[in-house]
Amino acid sequence: MPEPSSPQAPGFRGSTETVPAPRVPGLVELLDRVERAVAAALVPATSAQGVSRDGWRVLLMLARGGGRSMGEIATHTALPAPTATRVVDRLVSDGHAYRQHDPVDRRRVLVHLAAGGREVVERVCGSIERRVGTALGARRTPERVQLAQLLEDLASPSDAELP
Repeated sequence: MPEPSSPQAPGFRGSTETVPAPRVPGLVELLDRVERAVAAALVPATSAQGVSRDGWRVLLMLARGGGRSMGEIATHTALPAPTATRVVDRLVSDGHAYRQHDPVDRRRVLVHLAAGGREVVERVCGSIERRVGTALGARRTPERVQLAQLLEDLASPSDAELP
């Protein structure tokens, strides 16, 4: 009896030609490597502070200032609303964030960064920045400024999203 993947097998619909895998563009591969390097540095730093990766994303958002609604947090972190609520609940119980009614609309609750959360952000960012500084050199070179701007441009949503 022929192998199920052979052209003689009943119901065979494939081709016997070997199709080469598509070449991964250099930029995509580099971004993947950078993401893994960041995760390798970030996970131990946030774990040492008792903060999950999702909790870290929320803390970074809150560190930019002002209170944030749960909808804004869920959208910014790309978390489902129930997960975002659990993450914020944990940050509040750990003293990293606090909830407060919106002074403009008392029905709305805003989440703010607490002093404990600010300390976590400063410690983790300091740790990561030291590691990046070691990898890229401690001086603030024009290339590092350019890299930061290019990464910001890449991370920002564009008007013409890809399909």
